[in-house]
Amino acid sequence: MAEPKFAPSILSADFARLAEAVIAVERAGADWIHVDVMDGHFVPNLTFGPKMVADLRKATRLPLDVHLMIERPEDWVDRYADAGATYLTIHVEASNDVPGALAAIRGRGVRAGLTLNPETPVEAVMAHLGSVDLALVMSVHPGFGGQTFIEGALGKVKAIRETLDKQHLTAELEVDGGIKPDNAARVVSAGATVLVAGSAIFEDPDGPSSALRKFKMAIRG
Repeated sequence: MAEPKFAPSILSADFARLAEAVIAVERAGADWIHVDVMDGHFVPNLTFGPKMVADLRKATRLPLDVHLMIERPEDWVDRYADAGATYLTIHVEASNDVPGALAAIRGRGVRAGLTLNPETPVEAVMAHLGSVDLALVMSVHPGFGGQTFIEGALGKVKAIRETLDKQHLTAELEVDGGIKPDNAARVVSAGATVLVAGSAIFEDPDGPSSALRKFKMAIRG
């Protein structure tokens, strides 16, 4: 089983000490930093804007994996690209022009991602896989951290992995929501290459280095 990349979600970090949290997980061996942008409309929560992404860009050398849980994401591509996003992921449910939005992201030299909510059939993203650098499967309802993993997400991960492999596509396959050491191996076995984890990393009593060790030990078996 190949070892995945780990993308700690700062949604579970202390918002008053985000730079310290990012530095801590970078030192602990994280591969990316996952940044959940929420607008209070597409999801019932508010979080970060472009300035926060720009400030985080100054705090870390890691790729910034920016997940736009917002309406009309195409209107915000330039601002998040200017802020320093490495990946910019939009929801298939949130855009009236998914191909145009993905093209706009890649046109700015940013890697384009596409995701879907748990209720959305996996077929909604299949036609776009050739235009993305990252496919994200939500394994919780987006909006809040600390939720329980939705087992039905594994079927979507397997279906997307099969399509990526069949079409010889190299997009990352990311899973976000309820990821813990006790389910990480199953998610990776289903075909994921990137795991997003929030509370399991930032709320580990022994710190992020211990949390990431637990994940890697669980995956290696």
